[in-house]
Amino acid sequence: LAFCRGRIVRVPKGPLIRVVGTEVAIPCSVSDYDGPSEQNFDWEFSRDTDFVRIVSTWDSTFTSEEYQKRVGRGDIKLRRSSNDAVELVIRNIQPADQGRYKCSTPSTDATVQGNYDAEVQVKVISDGLSVSGSKARSSTSLRLSEGDSFKLRCSAITTSPEHTHLHVTWQVKSGSSWRDILSLTHEGKFQPGPGYEERYRSGDIRLDTGANDTYRLSVSQASSADGGAYRCLVSEWVRGADGSWQKIQEKSVEIATVSIQQTDVVISTSNVSVTERDSLDLTCNITTDRSGIFQAEVMWYFSASPDDTLSDAQLLLSMDHDSVVSDSTLISLSHVDRNSYRLLVRDVDVEDSGYYFCEAAIWVPLHNGSWHKVVERTSAPVSVVVTALEPDYDVFLNASKTPKFSDDPTELNCRITNVQDTEANIRFTVSWYYRQHLPSDDVVTEELLATMDADWTLLPGDRGRERIQNGEIIFSKKSADTFSLRIQWTSESDRGDYFCVISAWSRHRNNSWVKSKDVTSAPVNVFWATQDYTLTVEAVKLKPFFVAGHTFEMTCKVSSENIKTPRYSVLITAEKPFTDQSNPNGTTRIISLNQDSVVRLEDWTDQTRVDGVVLEKVQENEFRYRMYQTQISDAGLYRCVVTAWSPGGGGMWREAVNGLSNPIQIDFQTSGPVFNVSVHSDSPTIYQGEVADLLCIVTTEGMPLEPDDMSFDVSWFAVRSFALDREPVLLASLDRRGIVTQSRRNGSSDVSLERISPLEFRLRVHGCEDHDFGNHYCVVTPWVRSATGVWQREPDIKAKPIFLSVKMDVLNAFKYPLLIGIGLATVIGLLSCLIGYCSSRWCCKKEVQETRRERRRLMSMEMD
Repeated sequence: LAFCRGRIVRVPKGPLIRVVGTEVAIPCSVSDYDGPSEQNFDWEFSRDTDFVRIVSTWDSTFTSEEYQKRVGRGDIKLRRSSNDAVELVIRNIQPADQGRYKCSTPSTDATVQGNYDAEVQVKVISDGLSVSGSKARSSTSLRLSEGDSFKLRCSAITTSPEHTHLHVTWQVKSGSSWRDILSLTHEGKFQPGPGYEERYRSGDIRLDTGANDTYRLSVSQASSADGGAYRCLVSEWVRGADGSWQKIQEKSVEIATVSIQQTDVVISTSNVSVTERDSLDLTCNITTDRSGIFQAEVMWYFSASPDDTLSDAQLLLSMDHDSVVSDSTLISLSHVDRNSYRLLVRDVDVEDSGYYFCEAAIWVPLHNGSWHKVVERTSAPVSVVVTALEPDYDVFLNASKTPKFSDDPTELNCRITNVQDTEANIRFTVSWYYRQHLPSDDVVTEELLATMDADWTLLPGDRGRERIQNGEIIFSKKSADTFSLRIQWTSESDRGDYFCVISAWSRHRNNSWVKSKDVTSAPVNVFWATQDYTLTVEAVKLKPFFVAGHTFEMTCKVSSENIKTPRYSVLITAEKPFTDQSNPNGTTRIISLNQDSVVRLEDWTDQTRVDGVVLEKVQENEFRYRMYQTQISDAGLYRCVVTAWSPGGGGMWREAVNGLSNPIQIDFQTSGPVFNVSVHSDSPTIYQGEVADLLCIVTTEGMPLEPDDMSFDVSWFAVRSFALDREPVLLASLDRRGIVTQSRRNGSSDVSLERISPLEFRLRVHGCEDHDFGNHYCVVTPWVRSATGVWQREPDIKAKPIFLSVKMDVLNAFKYPLLIGIGLATVIGLLSCLIGYCSSRWCCKKEVQETRRERRRLMSMEMD
């Protein structure tokens, strides 16, 4: 293929058939050349054998004498389309131009290869195409109404000696340019123009052929866009030697000028304002120049917005082209004259305010007696405002009951006065509002308490919704003109301004109620002077001296001021001088008595003395506390905590103020033994899995006691930190009866607690884990039996903690993993050796024939 490559000059395949008097353009191109990208071209012409030079792109002297005038006038010229292509343009071609045309290119190649010229035959035929309008008239003028139909005709014939086809296109010109309507192509296909596809498919635009080579354009349902000048554009086409279609000439003739008279629909009146209960009168006028027989179809619509479409609007009434009106009670539609239709709405209401518009359609009769709709238009909307008949009345608000104290009732009455111009179709409802009263000028928005709708249904607001549902706030209608608001128990948060709004509602034709007017009353301020509550509590010790085992008794006297019918609740507390593990703050709640005189044990946990404390109400403001069989552990400061309660809403009690009495001290003088507690361990550092032994040792000082006269409650605690900054965790406890109690544990280790001697208690942690580390200590509660045989509880004693450290046994931890690893490595190594031996023995065996090497001794230099 490389040897066959060379310059190629191309012209169209001939013959080229052209019509006399038209412009001819013969293209010529060159490819596969060397040298510069822009190539030059020479054109020559021959009628018989010799070629005459016509024109060249590079040599101005190339043109022969007989073509110099035509080339100078521009009738013959070269038009370059690219660097390697030009066109020979011959304007107004004549029969003498028929012949052979040769296009040649000067060589710019290094070697001469390919073809450097090409020829094409041009045949010039006579003009046989004739285009004319109907009845030999060049142009007509048509004046039509919107929706009419019209037809236009043109005649096109050709007497060309060649086999040619005609392409007919109907065009319209409404501005500065022509638009294609419908075409019958040279291939016999119908082709609608842009924007006419839908009308062509519906049959409103057709192109028909008739006798005498006529082409008829039929347009139905004419609109304003169809107005303008119409012409018939005819082109003649011939099939070339290469099989493609070529247009050889084109002619047009203007047929008619069509003007379309639009049909307008308007409402005679502009924006309308009517009073409620009056009549609304609107007229729809249809403007058309149609003089023949036609009927109008009218429909009236209503919408709340001027931008609503017909699908969103409400159809009020309609009249078809047979003058049949749809049924309606309060709305009527009448035919005033040929082009006017009147809408009458009687007894209008406020809800009739909105936008009204009418839609009209023109119907014309057909030849078969049926009716055909030719045009449809919608008027611009007209705004209608219906002014409501507002009643005239005043609103007066007064307080029939005002509170003097908190929780007193409040009642407000809202009355309607001076009622005028009211009808039977008017009803009144009320809305209640609250506004906080501020001494400054700050603006405070009002809050809705409740409102009534047109059916007198109560709708609570956000403020006080729960109180309204509980019946603490009551709304009622005392009479036809009076509404009341009652707060059963007024609180301080209810102080402020109150006002009511009376709304007038009007009944509409559909029995619905619409609010027509609101009147607001003057505000009423609800306020009462308040003083701070005062509560005084005094505690008195009835027996100044007593010893352990006797009864402790004290009274609490209460006095209050500025509290309405108070009741009191009392709580007895004790502040121990020693730290109590159950109450780290040192304050213990013993017993309480509420405002309803119900007694309750609070933090009293001594099961042996459940009935050992009593709290009773002596008088309305005096309470007495007794504690039987007191023990040394009961020493401390005792107080009365009193709360004053006042009656609240719904029979409930509301807390008013709290008071604290002076302290009463219980102090025992004893010469008994002194107990000390310490913690000891022989091995505070252990390894995981071992047993930790911790000893809690009790020692006594002072008066010696028999072992049977002493008993101990022992509890072991652990703090899982180095700095004792966490909460202690109970491990186990052993009471003085020998009952052991263990707490729940999360790990696998376990604890045991036992008494190994009268004064020694041992805690064992079995199978220690890493989370068993920390500070461990014991708390001992001594019990001593007195000479009377009564067991007395001594204060709790806490030992100094000892730190238990748990270490990991590295050898035991890694022993089994190491043994397993060594075993696996040995097995893998032996298996590798076995595989290597077998491979070398059977799989990779080769017989190597060893060549015999000659043994020669080196020759000395002298011998050489």
